[in-house]
Amino acid sequence: MPKIELPHNHNENVDIIHEYTGQTENFQILSDIFKQLSDSNRLRIFWLLCHCEECVINISAITQMSSPAVSHHLKQLRASDLIVSRRDGKEVYYKVADTKQANLLHSVIENLVEISCPHNK
Repeated sequence: MPKIELPHNHNENVDIIHEYTGQTENFQILSDIFKQLSDSNRLRIFWLLCHCEECVINISAITQMSSPAVSHHLKQLRASDLIVSRRDGKEVYYKVADTKQANLLHSVIENLVEISCPHNK
């Protein structure tokens, strides 16, 4: 990336900062994740799946949402690689993905809303 000349250079690290802000693909990935989590129902489903593996019917019962609504949210979470699924016969089970991003988001949710993992009690 070419060196940038700012009209007012207030920061000696401007080249490093410019280098990182120029990496738009990283910020797009983060933006896409935040878009997925901007819906409170998806957040509830994501948090639930951080603690257990469940099928759509059970997630629907726990969240008191319709199965089609839950399926819609699961599809979006899975497309963002925040959750994974596995099939067992006719049933599909969902759980949080074992990724750095998913683990960090789990921690952020619990710290921001001050809820704790059932496993930590």
